[in-house]
Amino acid sequence: MTVHVDIVSAEAQLFSGLAEMVFAPAELGEVGITPRHAPFISKLNPGEVRVKVSSSESYPFFVSGGMLEVQPHKVTILADTAIRAKDIDEAAALEAKMKAEEALKDKSNKIDYATAQSQLTIALMQLRTLERLRKRGG
Repeated sequence: MTVHVDIVSAEAQLFSGLAEMVFAPAELGEVGITPRHAPFISKLNPGEVRVKVSSSESYPFFVSGGMLEVQPHKVTILADTAIRAKDIDEAAALEAKMKAEEALKDKSNKIDYATAQSQLTIALMQLRTLERLRKRGG
């Protein structure tokens, strides 16, 4: 049994196909979605979306946030930005993490702390997604 999955960002459609299960970083925690799941809508936190197409094959993606819509036979992820996990630029993520950490240490009130915290969260989630990809042998 499968569910149709669409992962779309402002730049492109990254995935469209059938899956056995989808894992996503919903606002209140990670969710696992199977075919015939109860309908719901949720905001997405920055993190990894994993589309399991078979027992031996899955596709990991990074999303910076967005919306998740679940219907019994369809899952739609409308991401602010989304990239395939294998395409994450580790050097850029490490640099963004370092810059955000430096900005948060700045006590001169010249920065927007919410923006810096958001940038730090996105960089950390990109690095965590890469780490999980490497552990799975991707």
